[in-house]
Amino acid sequence: MSVKWERESEASQGTLTFDIDVDTIKKGIDQAFKQTQKRIAVPGFRKGHVPRTIFNQMYGEESLYQDALNAVLPDAYDAAVKEAAIEPVDQPEIDIVSMEKGQPWTLTAKVAVKPEVKLGDYKDLEVTRQNTRVSNAEVDEDLERKRQQQAELVLKEDGAAEKGDTVVIDYVGTVDGEEFDGGSADNYSLELGSNSFIPGFEDQLVGHKTDEVVDVNVTFPDEYQAKELEGKDALFKVTIHEIKEKQLPELDDEFAKDVDEDVDTLDELKEKTKENIKEQKQAAAKAAIEDEAIQKAVENADFEAIPQAMLDDDTNRQVQQYLAGMQQQGINPQMYFQITNTTEDDLKDQFSADAESRVKTNLLLEAVVKDANLTASEEEIAQEVKDLAEQYGMEESAIKQALSDDMLAHDIEVKKAVDLIADSAKQTLKKDEEAK
Repeated sequence: MSVKWERESEASQGTLTFDIDVDTIKKGIDQAFKQTQKRIAVPGFRKGHVPRTIFNQMYGEESLYQDALNAVLPDAYDAAVKEAAIEPVDQPEIDIVSMEKGQPWTLTAKVAVKPEVKLGDYKDLEVTRQNTRVSNAEVDEDLERKRQQQAELVLKEDGAAEKGDTVVIDYVGTVDGEEFDGGSADNYSLELGSNSFIPGFEDQLVGHKTDEVVDVNVTFPDEYQAKELEGKDALFKVTIHEIKEKQLPELDDEFAKDVDEDVDTLDELKEKTKENIKEQKQAAAKAAIEDEAIQKAVENADFEAIPQAMLDDDTNRQVQQYLAGMQQQGINPQMYFQITNTTEDDLKDQFSADAESRVKTNLLLEAVVKDANLTASEEEIAQEVKDLAEQYGMEESAIKQALSDDMLAHDIEVKKAVDLIADSAKQTLKKDEEAK
């Protein structure tokens, strides 16, 4: 096969010129004739049985060329791409140069290819120092959150409602003296200070007692889910039936055992809480270092122009992954777009904003894989299959069927590139620490 690749200057595209040999053409013409023979009727012959010589006399062998080309082109193009050692990222634009009888056919393909990356510095990069120390105050805050979660609501016999209390209320809302949809409820439990109602509503119930009827005047926000209520003044007649206050447990050994059955004392719970916060901070620090180091490596590299097809593919992939995540939560795409009052195009616009950054990051990591000669061993691929099977609750055979070894190896190698960049990064002082 004769193959010639001409890359356009400073562009991620070029022209691939290739020939299809005579033997391959003959096989394609034979295949095209067999398909055509089934469809045509010639006087004196049963349908589907016209001889090749008669067909050629009546229609000419050239009438089979287009179907023959359609039959042989995919394999011929793939072979030419492989020989030219290029990585197309979009469907090619095929043009016919020549299709002479008895001669190789010559075609050209205008191809968008993966952009070339010229790496800059990607090791020993300076990144912001991450603080993973855990203070006693952070431990106390976490324990206080646990206390709040363990709190019981106790009926307040006397006294007025305060922030943090839960009130059981009836309410009827009106705008311009008329009730509106969704503006009333009976025996509704509302935690004051939760900010779950219209701004100002909860504040106006503070200081009132059981059995009181309170006029609550509020203004709906300018951007409100019910368009007809946007910016409107409303009056709510609110009847307070009950006031309940939180009763917090004592911060002692019994509390510790209630919160975590694996500990026996409050001191043990504090130590475990400190370890958990430490792990969370270390994970967050690792992620922050990776992000900053990779971003700097991207900034240090030079990229050819990114083909639009790669940006579109990335955007579409992000959209599908996002909608799949919604689906797992029981929200199908139609429901999601209805709830958010958006369209799929809106979601695409949202993800397309960072498409170039994501594509450049992927290209950078793949370039690092090649530059550092990072590879995935058979043992690492097997372990990746096990990890994915455990993560998604699937059989290993199902993972192998869904993902080829090449795909798994690619992911492992990219992870190694991330680790190489991040692990070699040097953490420097933050600006506010440098000033001290």
